[in-house]
Order: sequence, then structure tokens, then C-alpha cells
Amino acid sequence: MSVRGDFKEPARPRPDLVIGREELFAGARQQFSGGGSVLLHGPAGIGKSTFLRALAAECAESARTVLRCSTTESESHLPFLALADLLGLVVDEVSDRLPAPQRTALESALTGRGESTLQRDGLALRLAVLSVFRALAAQGPVLIVADDLQWLDPASAELLGFAARRFGEMPVTMLCAVRTDTEPQDQQHDRYLRASPPDTLAVRLNPLSRAQVAELLRHRGYTGLPRSTVRDIHRTSGGNPFFALELGRALAESPAAPSPGEPLPVPTSLRALVLSRLEALSAEARHTLLVASAGARPTLALLHAAGRENAEAETAQAASLGLLATERETPGIRFAHPLISAALYAEASPQERRAAHAALSTAASDPIERARHLALATTGTDPQVAARLGEAAAAARDRGALSVAAGLGLLAARHTPAGTVPSPQERELQAAEDALTAGETDIARDIARQVLARATVPANRVRAWMIVIDAAGHSMAEIDAVFPQALADAGDDPRLLALVRYQLAWRALLVDGEMAKAREEGARAAQLAARAGDRPTELLALGFQAQMETLMGHPGAPGTIQRAMREPQDARVACDHNGAGAARFRWLIMSDQLAEARTTITALLREVRRRGMVESEVHFLRGLAETELRSGHCGRALDLARESLRLARDTGIGEAATAMFTSLAEAAGGDVDRALALAREAVDRAEEDGDLVYLSRALGALGHAQLVAGDPAAVVRSLRRVRELEDGLGVTDPARGRWHGDLAEALVRIGEPVEAQDVIDATRVRALRLGRESVLAVLDRAEALVRASRGEQGPAVRQLTTAQDRLGKLGYGLEEARAAYALAGLRTHRPGPTSYDEATRLFRRCRALPWLRQVESVATAGPASPAVASAALDTLAATERQVAALVMEGATNREIAARLFISVKTVEATLTRVYRKLGIRSRVDIVRLAAGGRSG
Repeated sequence: MSVRGDFKEPARPRPDLVIGREELFAGARQQFSGGGSVLLHGPAGIGKSTFLRALAAECAESARTVLRCSTTESESHLPFLALADLLGLVVDEVSDRLPAPQRTALESALTGRGESTLQRDGLALRLAVLSVFRALAAQGPVLIVADDLQWLDPASAELLGFAARRFGEMPVTMLCAVRTDTEPQDQQHDRYLRASPPDTLAVRLNPLSRAQVAELLRHRGYTGLPRSTVRDIHRTSGGNPFFALELGRALAESPAAPSPGEPLPVPTSLRALVLSRLEALSAEARHTLLVASAGARPTLALLHAAGRENAEAETAQAASLGLLATERETPGIRFAHPLISAALYAEASPQERRAAHAALSTAASDPIERARHLALATTGTDPQVAARLGEAAAAARDRGALSVAAGLGLLAARHTPAGTVPSPQERELQAAEDALTAGETDIARDIARQVLARATVPANRVRAWMIVIDAAGHSMAEIDAVFPQALADAGDDPRLLALVRYQLAWRALLVDGEMAKAREEGARAAQLAARAGDRPTELLALGFQAQMETLMGHPGAPGTIQRAMREPQDARVACDHNGAGAARFRWLIMSDQLAEARTTITALLREVRRRGMVESEVHFLRGLAETELRSGHCGRALDLARESLRLARDTGIGEAATAMFTSLAEAAGGDVDRALALAREAVDRAEEDGDLVYLSRALGALGHAQLVAGDPAAVVRSLRRVRELEDGLGVTDPARGRWHGDLAEALVRIGEPVEAQDVIDATRVRALRLGRESVLAVLDRAEALVRASRGEQGPAVRQLTTAQDRLGKLGYGLEEARAAYALAGLRTHRPGPTSYDEATRLFRRCRALPWLRQVESVATAGPASPAVASAALDTLAATERQVAALVMEGATNREIAARLFISVKTVEATLTRVYRKLGIRSRVDIVRLAAGGRSG
């Protein structure tokens, strides 16, 4: 059909149409903007048609004529059908321009009233189709949109391909999609590419990642799904968006979520894709595949051990039907798509499933697998089965497979009779704790809530409350009503009270924003735990107390860390992100002991990965990234930060804090716009959660990104808030956020050197008391800029030179490079060549790409000669020259506003225009220009 230029389709697709394909979409859009064509390919359900419609909606606006066709398998035998779809409504407009033989052959083919065939009228038809496109293109751009090329009738495909190869300079582009079921390396789409215009871009749509599937489900309204369920949907769908949405719909319509070990509900729409092929299998072969679908890692040996004597022949038959993939290098049996296994298992009756699991309970070699199959083959309670499952859960925990341990623990609880030790509730709580440590916070919270609905034993209730509180993370304000209930359940039991007081310490920090109170609660929890003989809780409380004392600059911090490091230790707490090891790492990095900090955090990260402690892994990845960033290894820091952010997004753990730190890493070694976006996300999340502690950190990251982006006024707004927040929180150690130098530098840039000096002086007092050498060196760097703004060039250069040397010796590579950059800038007013070589070398060594781009831009511009400086100032408007002149005299923005009878905002706006016109970045640069003019 034809779509005229006045037909308005949506200019932009709905956001869920291209989730996970944003880069591909942008590349395809760019291809079209250059007059090229696009061929989409990939397996069924991967989203080709959706992508095609979204892209066509955008590209149609720039086309005068849009021609579309989309056929089905049942229509592929009808000759010229697709051609009729494409040209049927437009051929009358241009048919009078065709030679008679071409017109006759084309009308016969499109209407079916003649006997036109490719064999009889091949040349006339080919030329006629090409002529139609040429005539349409003469009137304006033409867009051809063809979906499901694999079902085009052969005659239409041949004619369209003939014309496409000859479009040449005609304004005709094609947007096509074709199903390719093979692996990408098989290049099945090549034959369709050969029938496309020569400049066609082939775009393969690959499966979505787990995070992208989660985003797609949220966009379609399937919210509130546990992350473990999203993980199962991703695994079962193989990342296919259509399959994932169908599974999400089935879950939404299901009255109850599947229990541990039960499959996802596979809707009829998806089962039908599989079951038709299963009908060709014998009953025995189908049973063999059911056993394989129930196994975690099926092999022929496992199937033989499970009693499937003819497994080779039966799996070979399944492979010939496309149900199994052929594994050339491994003995494993792999289904061609995870959905085949899921549909096969879902279609089986409960009795058939239990029989399959019973066979595997003796055939599997792994004791954990045997226990799982035994549980799924057993109905009702059975103390022996429960005991085996408990042992298997403990073994999985020791292996670091905490998600597996949680699933086994829930199965153990299901098979545990009432009145036994451990009780069903105790097994459920252990499973919840395993899930929490594995990052499955939603599962842990749900289990704890279910226990609280039934539990009467105080110890079980308090233990469940602790899980609910831990699962809330930094959103403690949302569960504030929990704390009085937990205290009531704890009674006067010191062990239970220690647990609750430890959580109250976190509440005092995150909700009340009172570090002194938080420290007191932590110390109280440690005392109660020591009295009860609960060393793990005592260690956690001491670790928390030490962290608070470190941030507060409290003199007792080293002693508290030593108490927390004494024996006896608890192996899990020792590597927990809230334990003594983490507190010691924080102390080391704030004390400028970067090498030892790196050794400490690397060991902690290795241990939590071995144990499967996902939340601690997120924290320690950030910690290692921070160490690398402080050391000036910006590329390595960025890689680690991005890895921690992916893990945080995937698990929902610490997303705001990780976004905050990743913003710092992006500003140092990546993309400044991304740094700004991540920092704003962190600020928004912290404000939503009412988390004042991370709000101050997030604003610090935002201020730093704004500094790198060249927006000093925004920096000042952000970092002034940080100063207020930290004063309220009781944070006195300037090594905590390290924002003070950035604020002072930005204040200099906007013409507030007095306030900048005040920030430097106040911070220096604290840094001297605590011995924070790197902070002192950064403050000296900022103070040199204050001096330069006042025209004290000599002292400023000497102070910067010393600061650069000190930062280099301390191992702070990026800060050293920033000092070299500032130093080169101060020297630009001197006669003779000015070199930024040292700053360039240091930034390049750090892989500090945003900073490197800045210094290279300034270095390329070069210093202004006196004549150039004078000419540049002469280009300014009258008010701009007045403001610039007052800046050269050292006047602040407030002083300029008062003398010119304008507002401070007008001064700031005028300076922004001055910077833009002169190609400079700050007030210091204006002073340099003036100095250059005077030297002439």
C-alpha cells in the first residue's frame, strides 16, 4: 500500500519497543539518514517485527511514499502476492509512463487476470518493476518496508531483488526483516542481503540480557516479580522478548507463584510452538527427553544411569527434529532452546515428573543434585528427606552456591515434620538468610514475612525481623514500624536485643542522619552481644562502630578496629561488607595507605566471591574501583565500577551507592554526560529513600561531574549542599568525600575567592588534625588558584609545584595530573611557548580521557599574544567588557553586581557569555588574558 507524505505516524517508538536495542536502533537510523537500507535478521520472536515497525515509524516521515508488504507461510505459494501488496495501490499513478509490454505484463501479474509468469514475461516484468520504482522516486523519496522476507513468494522475491540491486542513486531505501534460525556465524541471511541494495546494513537482533528482560517486563506492566523469577524467565525464554512476555503474562494470570523446584507456567501459546514437534517422537523418546529436562546437566551417561537404555537413538531422533542441539565438543545434552525443556516439563503430569526425579535421585553423581531430585520425587513430610536436604544446603553454602542453598533449604522446610529440630520455621529462616546473602532480597523478605505470620517463638520472630530490615537496604524509613515490634519480641534477652540494637544503629545513621547516635547504638549492640556470647553480632557491631568513628574523625577509631580484629573471629563476618575487614579498608584508604588498601580489598573481594556473598561483592568491587581511582588508574577503575553497577542493577543491591561511585569513575575516565546522569540518579534515589548519608555522597559525585563538565555555578550549588549535610551528619573527616578542593576551585571560577579560602581554611584544620596528607595537598592546589585569581602569580606557581610533587609521592596520579594542568594554565601568560606536555603525559598515563580532552583543547588553542588578548577583549559588548575589567581587578561577583547596579545572576550570565566568546573556562583565564596584554 502507499503512504503519502501527509500521513503522520508516531515520530518516536514507545520506549519498550527497542529495549536493549538502543545502539542497534541508533545505527540503523544513521544508516537511513545517509540514504542506506537495512536488513534485520534473527530467530522467531526475537523482536524483528517490533523493531521494524518502530524504525519504519521514524523513517516514514522523511519519505513521500511508503510501500509495505508482509506475508505468511500459508500465502507463500501465491505468485506475485507480495508484489501486489507493494505496488497495487500506486501502479495506476505511474503505469502510463511504462512501455506497453511492461505495463501489460505488470497489470497481468498484479491482477491475476492474465497468464503472466516469470518464465514467459521475465524481462518485461523485471523492467516494469524497476520502472515503477524509478517513476515513484522521481516524485520524492520512497521507503520499502517488507517483513518476513522468508515467506515472500519466489516470483515477488526475484522481482524485488532485481530492482533493489539497480536502485543506484535513486532515493529508494529498503527496511526488511527475515527470520534466520541458525547461529550468527552461519550467515543464513547472506542470500537475502544479496537481493538487497548494495549499501544495505545487516543488523542481527540477539537475545536480551537479564536486565533488559526485567526492563521489558516492567514496561509491559509485569511489575513486582521477584528477581529470581525474572532470572527464571530470562533463562527459560533464552532472552527472546516474545517468549519472555508470554511467560510474564502466564505468571501474572497464575493464582500462585511456583514453589521451589516447580517450573514456570508455560502458556499454551508457547507450548504449541514445541509440542507439535514432540508428536513425532515415540512415547519412550519423549520420556527420555523429560528425564533430560528434569536434570541440571543431562548427559547420555546420566540418562543411562537413570534407566533410559536407548538414550542414544532417542536423543538422535530428537536432534533430527530440531529439539536438541548437537554438541560436538562436550558430552552434554542441550535443548535447542530452553523453552523446549520448560514446555516439555510443564506438559508432563505430576506423576511423570516425580518418576523422572526419582530415577535421577539415584543416577546423579552430585550429592546436592541427588538430594534435590529426592525431594521433588517425594510427597508429604519425611524427616530423612529433610535431613538430606539440610546437608545438601550446607554443602551448597560451603561451595558459595547460596541461591542453591536457599532453594534446598525451602525444600527441606517443606519436608520437615512439625516438632522436629531444626523446625520448619528455622529451616525457612536459614533459607531466607542464604537468599539474602546471595542477593535475592525479595525472596528473603517474602519468606521472613511468611514466618512472621505464623511464628510465636521470640528468637524466630526477631530473626525474621532482622531479615525484613536487611532486605530493606537503605530504604529503612519505609519499614520504621518494624523496630518497636522487633524490640517487643526481643524482650530482655541480650542476644536478641543485640541484633535489634545493631539495626537501630543503622537506622540512626540512614533515617535520622545522626552519626554520634549511630555510634552509640553500635557500641551498645556490641556490649549486649559480648554479654550474650554472640561473637558474630559483636564483630558486626564493632565494625559499624569503627566505621562511624572513622567518618567522624573520632580518636577511638583505631582502637575499635583493633578490638574488631581480635580473635576469635567469625569466617563469614570477617569478610562481610559491614565487618572489621571493611572498616579497616576504609581506614586505610582515608589514611592514604593505597597499596595496603588495595591488598586488603582484593583479598576481601576474592573471599566473598568464593562464598557467593553478592551484596558484599557489590561493595568490594566499588572499594577496589575506588582504590584504583585514587591511584590514578582511571581505566581500571572505570571497568570495575561498571562491573559493580551491572551487578547492582541485576540484584537490586546498592544501586544508588554504586551509581554514585560509577559517576566518579565516568567523570575520571569515561563519559561526562553519563557521569552526570548517574550522579543525578543517585541523588534522586537517596532523596526518595530519605538517606542523608548517601545523599551527601551523591551530591559530591554530581558536583565533581559538573566540574569536569565545566559548569562551576552548578558545582557550587551541589557542593554547598554537601557541606551543609556533612555538618548536620557530624562528618568531620575530609577524606570521606574529598569534595572540598572541587568546591574551592569552582568558587574561584565564579568569582568567590573569599568563600573559597574559607572552605580551604576550615578543611585544612580538620585535615591537619587527622593527618590527611592527600587532602592537604589538594587544598594547596585549590589555594594556589585563589592566589592566582588575586594576581599573586609567583606564590601560586610555587604552591602548585609543591602540591603536584606531594600528590605524586603519595601515589594520587589523577590529582597530580590536575595540579600539572593548573600549573600549566598559570604559566600561559608568560612570554614564549607554553607547554601542556607534562599535564598531557600524566592524564594519558592515568587514562583520564575527559581531562585529557580538556587539556588537549586548551593546549591546541595556545596562549594569547598581547595583540590577540587585546583584540579578544575588544569583541565583548560594553557590559561584558565592564564585568571582565572588574574581574581583572580581582572583584567578586557580589562586588561587581554592587558596582554595576545589576544582580549577581546577571553577573554570572554575563561571565558565561564572556567565557564563550573568548573560548576560555574561568575567571583565572580572564586574568591571564589581561596579564598577556600588560606584558606587551
